[in-house]
Amino acid sequence: MVSERRHDSQPNARTIVSFGAILLLALGLAMDATAVSAARGLAVPVIRARHVALVAGFFGGFQALMPLIGWLLGARVGPLVQAWDHWIAFGLLGAIGGKMLWEARANADDDEDDTPKDLFALKVMFVLAIATSIDALAIGFTLPMLNAPLALSLVTIGITTAVLSAIGLYAGRRFGAMLGKRLDAAGGVVLIGLGVKILIEHLQAT
Repeated sequence: MVSERRHDSQPNARTIVSFGAILLLALGLAMDATAVSAARGLAVPVIRARHVALVAGFFGGFQALMPLIGWLLGARVGPLVQAWDHWIAFGLLGAIGGKMLWEARANADDDEDDTPKDLFALKVMFVLAIATSIDALAIGFTLPMLNAPLALSLVTIGITTAVLSAIGLYAGRRFGAMLGKRLDAAGGVVLIGLGVKILIEHLQAT
């Protein structure tokens, strides 16, 4: 009887995360790319359709690709650390969010003095896309531990980043660099908050 109850309670601790949680995660990850897009928008006199397509395609595409790579690695390692998955997720999300907050604070007084003439050159966009999607690689490691639907997660992260990057481009052109810095910090807060939420829910379920 006791064993049956314990067996029944196990799926509850491993339930599939909701779409709302995935969307919240996507929003947190997208802030880095949105902040960079806002900075790009600030530096160009006119935003063209090519600029929008580049930031949406590069940032959204890489944000969807990196979690897939992380998921492929996490799918192999995850079962070995199932008992510690919520702590690992909490640690990774907290570390990524803390890093974003630290960078937002450290760069608060920095000005972009030396910028290339073509801010949307393919080489420049490729480097920026890699830099803004490194965090998403670590997030991909947590997806199998959270039992998150892979396809839904990747599509949500990619589309969210693409849309917010395009919005950030126009917002940066209109409102200035301060918006980018605040978005970067907001992304860190969101990721830390999601990590705390995951930890509390798993601890309460045990």
